[in-house]
Amino acid sequence: MVESAVMNKSKLIGDRQFYRRFFSIALPILVQNVITTFVNLLDNIMVGQTGTEPMSGVAIVNQLLFVVNLGLFGMISGIGIFTAQYHGKGDEDGVRKTVRIKLISMAVFIGISAAVLIFYGEDLIWLYLHEGEAGLDLGATFGYAKGYLAYILAGIPFFGLSQVYSGTLRETGEAKIPMIAGITAVFMNLILNYILIYGKLGLPALGVIGAAIATNISRVAEFLINAIWSHTHKERAAFVKGILGKLNISGAMIKSVLITAAPLFFNEFLWSAGQTILNQIYSQKGIEVVPAINISGAAINLFMTFYLAMGNALAIVVGHALGRGDKEEAVDIDRKIIFITTASTFVIAVMTFASAGAIANIYNTTEGVKALAATFIRISAVMMPIDAAVICCYFTLRCGGKTLVTFLFDSCFSWVVSIPIAWSILHYTDLDIVRMYTAVVAANVLKLVIGLIFVSKKLWVNSLVED
Repeated sequence: MVESAVMNKSKLIGDRQFYRRFFSIALPILVQNVITTFVNLLDNIMVGQTGTEPMSGVAIVNQLLFVVNLGLFGMISGIGIFTAQYHGKGDEDGVRKTVRIKLISMAVFIGISAAVLIFYGEDLIWLYLHEGEAGLDLGATFGYAKGYLAYILAGIPFFGLSQVYSGTLRETGEAKIPMIAGITAVFMNLILNYILIYGKLGLPALGVIGAAIATNISRVAEFLINAIWSHTHKERAAFVKGILGKLNISGAMIKSVLITAAPLFFNEFLWSAGQTILNQIYSQKGIEVVPAINISGAAINLFMTFYLAMGNALAIVVGHALGRGDKEEAVDIDRKIIFITTASTFVIAVMTFASAGAIANIYNTTEGVKALAATFIRISAVMMPIDAAVICCYFTLRCGGKTLVTFLFDSCFSWVVSIPIAWSILHYTDLDIVRMYTAVVAANVLKLVIGLIFVSKKLWVNSLVED
């Protein structure tokens, strides 16, 4: 009995060397994500201090950009599955070729996204504007959103380039440089926000336009730090050697990479689009729901950085093991990371629940919006351990190249389960927004069950770079 308990413990808990190796990758990602999301929260609060309408306008545009950013992330990280495995195999030429595919794919996607937002952005903004709490001006909210969108578009190409460099550096074991670049960028964004939004140092107060300009400048800075370091440390960032030369990529490799990466891209794109549609459905309960979702989302993003960083590190570490052909080790690593991530998230959930009211009260908005935001935060906090396990399942399936399975597991779930629940409640019941939100979030229990079934079957234990 005792021997069995010890064996079960060893399957779930690693030794010091295991955690030292894992956290050497996870901690830089976590530190960067925590600082980034914390400063983004301060950024959100700064805009929120200018009033509910400006905050709502920025929130609507950020919903649209969320789809672009997640689609870009899905594309680059999907190709990055090969980057991590080629690095684990020691094939630097393979790593370099995957980076070239990332750059080309990124340029095409950003071009298409920018065209859609330029020509159809105003129509998309109006989808979120519905009468609700008295005193909120829909026309003013539209004006703020339109102005913010016009400026923020200029920074998207630099964001894409930064994602290519930072993602590749992490996948090749250089996680500290993206962390430094990210931290520098967010603090620059914070300082510039203070100056440009409120009109400090003799400059005019630009409001939401100032927030967009500050974001763009910080994105340029983040890209430059990652790129300059990479090109001046070619012995550690070998992928930049000849990166702008001939493609020299076989058709078979391009086909293999794109076939594997495409489901992940469509997954992230459709999942983020699904979340955007969910928020649009929520907004039909009244315009006050938009700022409340914005406030709660910014807070939840801060607390969920822990298990998102653990999931990202899981994909890299397990991907390296799969690239080496150590499939049993990959399974062992994966099981231990899922356990420690889920168990640790209970602490994060308690902290989130306890701080909900204090976070909502920081904002310069109505009492109704504050109360609604605090309620959304508490509901999300209760579900955090479930969400952490779901995230780990997602990254597990992804790192083995089973991106079609992740597509079915993740975005299809949103469109087949979450969105129909919200739409049905909106159109066929008189339930309020709190009950609607609770029903949608609680459906993730089913998603976890599906994820654990997929992971336990070990379909993801797969090396993509074997000769």
